Amino acid sequence: MAPHRARRRRIRRSGRRTLVHTVVASAVLVGGTAAGAVYVKAQAHDRGSLVSSPSASPGTSSSASAASSSPSQEASVEPVTEPTVDRDALLAEAMKAVALENGAAVSVAVFDIDSGEGAAYGEGAFDTASIVKVDILATLLLQAQDADRRLAAAEKTYATAMITNSDNASASALWDIIGQADGLDAANERFGLTGTSGGEGALWGLTQTTAADQLTLLQQVFGDDSELGEASRTYLQGLMGEIAADQHWGVSAAADGTRWALKNGWLARSSTGLWDINSIGRVTVDGDEYLVATLSNGNTTKAKGISLVEAAAKAAVAAFSAA
Repeated sequence: MAPHRARRRRIRRSGRRTLVHTVVASAVLVGGTAAGAVYVKAQAHDRGSLVSSPSASPGTSSSASAASSSPSQEASVEPVTEPTVDRDALLAEAMKAVALENGAAVSVAVFDIDSGEGAAYGEGAFDTASIVKVDILATLLLQAQDADRRLAAAEKTYATAMITNSDNASASALWDIIGQADGLDAANERFGLTGTSGGEGALWGLTQTTAADQLTLLQQVFGDDSELGEASRTYLQGLMGEIAADQHWGVSAAADGTRWALKNGWLARSSTGLWDINSIGRVTVDGDEYLVATLSNGNTTKAKGISLVEAAAKAAVAAFSAA
């Protein structure tokens, strides 16, 4: 297998956010939760303490009374930055039981589209198996854009079979059209993938990648800040939402309904008899959208590998919904 390049995480974190609420003069508002508290404090410039006004009528709050009796007083808002939730730590904790139960190597990365936060678990490069088919089609679409042309009818036929049915012959045909590993690597450099290397010769399934890189690829497919034009993204998204029924597994297990788009990969290594099982895609949970990539190798059976990547996908999403 080709050695993988140094890994560079492209998961965007939202960093610290400051929430400021409008408050009346002489009022104090303190609110928060265990995970991510928010504090906003208002102080009267002219008074050292907050007290009820003697003239306040029954049923009138002291803050409202102070505001009406001293309109010249001003409140200064002193926002305190919301503590950042350590999503990586939450994911690592959730993955302890998942990893121990199976014993295979696993890595998962997740990105919350709405908040811009992400998390990752696990290190190292993995065989892509058939998830590389998303990368192959993304490369073909990028090359077509560069040439200012539309996909040929044959290319569309290959693309549909390759993504929706995971047809290997179609993948091999498009692999040759894009220029095999050289074409894939050139496109991935533009996409921002830094730890992915195309498989040697015709062995596209042995392309090496990381979970973080697959998350970067998903952002190219589902995000607006992409090398791919809107038409290319919509086309690829549509195919990933029409996966054959017998392949409805993987990251889709983390979704709360049928709103998902994915591509799975599975490969039994002839040298060991162990399975590579991978899944990448977009899922919707409680109205929030997540990009999820989970990779694994060393699974004793395909079924156990599927259970592993599904548990990893659920743990990744739970790292956001639980905090």
